[in-house]
Amino acid sequence: MQARAEARYVRISPQKARLVVDLIRGQKANDALVILQTTNKRIAPTVKKVLQSAIANANDRNTDVDVDALKVTEAYVNEGPRMKRIRPAPMGRAYRYQRRISHIVVAVGDGKKPVAAEKAEE
Repeated sequence: MQARAEARYVRISPQKARLVVDLIRGQKANDALVILQTTNKRIAPTVKKVLQSAIANANDRNTDVDVDALKVTEAYVNEGPRMKRIRPAPMGRAYRYQRRISHIVVAVGDGKKPVAAEKAEE
């Protein structure tokens, strides 16, 4: 059983967000929440919110799931669209810079295969 949650168009560069997401990949869900609570990065509360949403999605999808047994099976950050901006430069020129945007995806699962997948393998 696996459930996922996604936060799209988060205003932080993917490089910075990956530093936090790499900390929780493969951890138990409760341990990951503690790690995010104590991480001193600006994106940590947002990643924690996405993880809590994934846990809630798993609980909604299957009521007999053991929330304490959930693990972070997938956690990754993709790059979203870039916002192009212009900064004034000397002698009437302009410098372009880009504001980067991230899409954060967190999936939790209990490590068990779904019943339909087991039948398909046979």
